[in-house]
Amino acid sequence: MNWLARAKDIEKKIQSIPIHEISYGALDESKLRQNKIHQLIDESTSQLDTPSRLRICDEFMAYGPLAPLLSDENVTEILILSKSDICYEKEGRLHRLEDEFLSELTFQNFIEKICQESKTHFNIECPIANGKFGDFRLHLISAELTQSSVQISLRRHPKNPWTFERLIKSGWADEAIARKMREILQQKKSFLVVGATGSGKTSLLNACLQELPNFERCILIEDTSELAIPNQVSTKLITRFDAQSILSPIDQAELVKQSLRMRPDRLVMGEIRGNEAKDLLMALSTGHEGSFATLHASNAKQALLRLEMLIQMGAPNWSLNAIRNLIGLSLKYVVVVEKKPEGTRGLQGIYELTSIEENGILLDRLF
Repeated sequence: MNWLARAKDIEKKIQSIPIHEISYGALDESKLRQNKIHQLIDESTSQLDTPSRLRICDEFMAYGPLAPLLSDENVTEILILSKSDICYEKEGRLHRLEDEFLSELTFQNFIEKICQESKTHFNIECPIANGKFGDFRLHLISAELTQSSVQISLRRHPKNPWTFERLIKSGWADEAIARKMREILQQKKSFLVVGATGSGKTSLLNACLQELPNFERCILIEDTSELAIPNQVSTKLITRFDAQSILSPIDQAELVKQSLRMRPDRLVMGEIRGNEAKDLLMALSTGHEGSFATLHASNAKQALLRLEMLIQMGAPNWSLNAIRNLIGLSLKYVVVVEKKPEGTRGLQGIYELTSIEENGILLDRLF
């Protein structure tokens, strides 16, 4: 890369700029130093070609090698394994980026920049962090825990929520399946959307939300904001976790309880992860029909087994028979989505819960 040698030279010059050169106060000092860096970069790159000049500016003032990925709407996920090992997902497949951060210093500056912009606390006391960075869901985990380098995951939230029309055009499913999903929504039958990581669970939830009438009030419950609020009468509740332990945590179980006091027509949960499964299904069994949520599982039977285990976390004294009866009262369908070997997402099947037997819940595959 013809920009690399010049960038290394600029980095040495930046490091030689005194941090406390002028005592005008911290903010003024920072601005003065930043102005000197801008001036240095402008002077050092004036004779370079435009791509090299832009790449150096990105390295020191923006997002380094990630700049083209962040602006490419077809890039759905970015995985930073170290300063020199970056992968990205495009059209359902992972690719390795043939570029890297100049040094550990510029990599650290990038981490500090995205943490500042996402208002995320990430340090030795908070070695794991989650947040929202632009159109992306941000996750960071420290080198202390990975035993290698800070690792960053960025998953893009589409600006325009998925619809059934877009899903059909993408080959996700055909018109008959879209009609069945619309019928489930119109009849206000509660269901789970299940699948593996990256299989399109959230995309399907967003498509379902776009089908709801304007007068129906949905309460969306999430750990990280990914779902699009469907209309003006709906709202969203987000969990709270303070890594500094100053504020008390608020989990999804608590948000379910609070949502019931907010006159919901439907409850929609981004992902069932823990003991909130009990509270959600209790709500569905007592009148909040037409609600839906996602659950991480590979198939419909595994999803119901996981759901049983999660309910037990919230109600350890309940018998298995009681738990299965609650599931039968609360849910009517399980919709399974998948990520195919070629990288595309699609529907694996729609299953109806038909009866509760001694050995488990019986499912009938409709599609």
